[in-house]
Formats: sequence, structure tokens, C-alpha cells
Amino acid sequence: MVNDPDVPPTLCFPGKAPVAEMVAEITGKKMASVEDMIAAVRCSRIEGDVPKKLHYIGYESCSGAKLAAGGPYACQYACIGLGECAESCPFDALSMVNGFPVVDPHLCVGCGTCVRTCPKEIIELIPTQARVWVPCSSKDPGKVVKQVCEVGCISCKMCVKSCPAKAFSMEDGRIKIDHKACMAYGPECETICMEKCPRKIIRPFTPQARVAVREETQAA
Repeated sequence: MVNDPDVPPTLCFPGKAPVAEMVAEITGKKMASVEDMIAAVRCSRIEGDVPKKLHYIGYESCSGAKLAAGGPYACQYACIGLGECAESCPFDALSMVNGFPVVDPHLCVGCGTCVRTCPKEIIELIPTQARVWVPCSSKDPGKVVKQVCEVGCISCKMCVKSCPAKAFSMEDGRIKIDHKACMAYGPECETICMEKCPRKIIRPFTPQARVAVREETQAA
């Protein structure tokens, strides 16, 4: 691995940039920039009051529940909520609150284990310094989304049309944000994407806020 040029020195996720720099120096490899990433669950099932379409009885795993008509919720892209991602996290950075995974930004190192584990593919790594995000993974037409979720993205593409940084795009039926382009452009856009979104599903990216919600819920 030391002599293999295809193995980068940035694979120690907990160590982040300081460890990567030391590994690069020891191995004589070029050090690429390291951007701190954090896992984000792109789903607003609870806020959107997504109803259940069936009562799942079976093996308590998201992968197992997905085999039963795609899962128990009316939105086929909704988080199943059985905690497979939380169980897989080697750093205990995810916890289940009211059947929904919450990421602790103090513990998440951006290793991507939960991303690879989620059978719904609704967890992604986002730069910790990201300005905005879309907590929805639906690829359904707007009419269908409105029938099952009160806040879900309806693919109207208003964000794509209005973003001066050209940071928004529609890929495979789902909104994607080029966070580097968004951050490079900066606040001069006045987050017009949030203003134009008719569902207000484009939100400021504030991981710490979700931890606060989790702690309040647990205290109650």
C-alpha cells in the first residue's frame, strides 16, 4: 500500500487532514486537499407526516423491510427507520430518535459506512461547511410527492433555474447540489434557492441543530 500510487494518504477518516499530511510525508505521496464531510439523511418523513402503507412484521432490519413492497411508508424513498445505519456506524455517530436516524457532528468522521449501508440510498456525505441542502430523496413526480408528504421536493427545478452559481442540477430524478460551487459563490446569492423553493425543502445546513432536537426529545 505504501508503494501503490493509487492508494491515497487520506483514508484515515478519524485522523482527517493532520494524519493525512503525516501519511503523505512518510509515504512520499502527494497530498490532495481534504474536506471534512459529514453524513446527512436526506429524508423529512417525520416533518412531512408520511403515512404508512403497511405494517411490517419480519426481520428487524431496513434491508429486510425494503423487500416488503419497498418498505412500510407511502413514500417509496422514505427512511424505513429500523436503524441499520446506526448499527453499522463504527463511531456511534448515529442514534435513532422516534424511529429516525440523527447524526452527531461531533462523532461523525465522514467514513461513509452508513451511506453504503442504507438500502434506500438516502444518506450522503456533505461538506461540514455546506451552506444549504435538500433533506429529501424522492424521485417521484410532484403530484405523487404531494399525496404522501407535506414537505417533499416536487422536482419543480426552481432551484436549478434560480441559482446564480449553477450549483443545483437534476440528476436521475433527484436534486443534486454542487457544494463546492455553492460555497465558492458565497452569500452574495442571498440563498435565493431557499426563497424560490415552493415547498421550502431547501434548508440551511446546520447539523448541530438536529443534535439539539435529539437531546430535547431524549430529555422529554
